[in-house]
Amino acid sequence: MLLVTAQPDLNRRLDNWLDHLSDERRLSDKTLLAYERDLRQFLRFLTGHLGGAPAVKDIAALRPADFRGFLAYRRRQGVQSRSLARGLAGIRSFLKFLERQGEINAAASDAVRPPRQSRSLPKPVSSQDAIDITSGDLAMESEAWIEARNAAVLTLLYGCGLRISEALSLTGGMAPNAGAKTLRIIGKGRKERIVPILPAVCQAVDLYLKLCPFAITPEGPLFLGARGGPLNPRMIQLAMQKLRSALGLPDSATPHALRHSFATHLLAGGGDLRTIQELLGHASLASTQIYTEIDSTHLLSAYDKAHPRG
Repeated sequence: MLLVTAQPDLNRRLDNWLDHLSDERRLSDKTLLAYERDLRQFLRFLTGHLGGAPAVKDIAALRPADFRGFLAYRRRQGVQSRSLARGLAGIRSFLKFLERQGEINAAASDAVRPPRQSRSLPKPVSSQDAIDITSGDLAMESEAWIEARNAAVLTLLYGCGLRISEALSLTGGMAPNAGAKTLRIIGKGRKERIVPILPAVCQAVDLYLKLCPFAITPEGPLFLGARGGPLNPRMIQLAMQKLRSALGLPDSATPHALRHSFATHLLAGGGDLRTIQELLGHASLASTQIYTEIDSTHLLSAYDKAHPRG
């Protein structure tokens, strides 16, 4: 027997909401399926909780305790905090949609806090591993200019704390030369920042420019692919995969891990959070503070290993 999880009037609203997400919000099919699945789970819970399939009037009468009961029910099923938070966000989106239609007041769901999620710390590589990765000495590529190109990109990520998209957005006219002291970067949200340039970065880029067989124009991309077009970031990810294998590094050693390493090593060397925030282009200091947790974890680990009573 098929379990009815909602009355016809509520099912119609659910379909209207999904159409709104698809047509106006332009959400992907995968996201829409996840939202619908989360709502159906909530409606199944309400069917048992209320003693029958809910209608719009039942949704309007829900209290904060009902939403907390649903989260507790899902937690007992073994659902993790991240999935619970996503499910609650979907439910709230549906209720807000109904509220905009003038059918309910969505305040009850707003009174419920989403489950606290444990933050996964970034996983930087050690300073020696970062140097080995960016050295370009391992001869992982068949052509010397591609080896130099990969080393130059990775050196920018570690030496300047760039995102891979930021490094690959540089034009030929922005290439740091031997006398360059700073580099202007346009980051997320078109936010501009100035980062200092280390001599090692200039040297790596200069070697790439000398070996590159293609003409690099001031307005065109600085980093080129094997056929002379703009470099695909996937090529740098594959290069890092080869380096991980050669150096025996874990899967967490990605191109983005070099940006994490930049921040972590600066902090360990005495850099202050505000400066690191500016160098990384973080809009909020809270985003930068996560690196203090990495540094604290490292210090405690070293303490445990070195102290006689550890």
